Amino acid sequence: MIERPVFAHRPRIVALGGNATAGGSAERLLRHALDRCEAEGAETLLFAGNAINLPLYAPHHGDRCDKAEALTEALRKADGIIVASPAYHGTVSGVVKNALDYAQDLASDVQPYFDGRAVGLIAVAGGWQAAGSTLATLRSVTHALRGWPTPMAVMANSSQQLFDSDGTLTDCGINQQLDIMTRQLVIFTQMKASLAVVMTA
Repeated sequence: MIERPVFAHRPRIVALGGNATAGGSAERLLRHALDRCEAEGAETLLFAGNAINLPLYAPHHGDRCDKAEALTEALRKADGIIVASPAYHGTVSGVVKNALDYAQDLASDVQPYFDGRAVGLIAVAGGWQAAGSTLATLRSVTHALRGWPTPMAVMANSSQQLFDSDGTLTDCGINQQLDIMTRQLVIFTQMKASLAVVMTA
């Protein structure tokens, strides 16, 4: 039996990704990942579908739409982050990259960008080559945003059957990868919170 961590406060895990149209494989894998985070004791929030169908990011544009404000505020309060992207022509989709670009609005925060946060990554493609290159891009973007990619990431080949007719994830390998990734993500938040207590004692 796996011992579950005990938290002084429930860690907040924010997930973003999928397509502007709801219900794709990347979004479904995000939902499965968040279910696992909740089972580990985390509080979760998902931005997918219409929630990430945002205006093209303009760094010097002062006014933000409500959806963009909601996303940046959630990222600002997040203890951990999960990003999932379908592969578009061998790399991250435009809608996911645009949503990630809004993290620039956190540049002046005390904790800027994704600094000090573990980031779980999921790449979905119609073949392994595109999944691999998309995952590599997600890692590069996470590093640029000062995030800490979890050692385990998830790659899914959507040309193979991933879900049954009820939406249950049936791929044993991906199930195991999601379990490992989400546990690493939640444990990292626990370690960080414990360190903060020690440093302020």
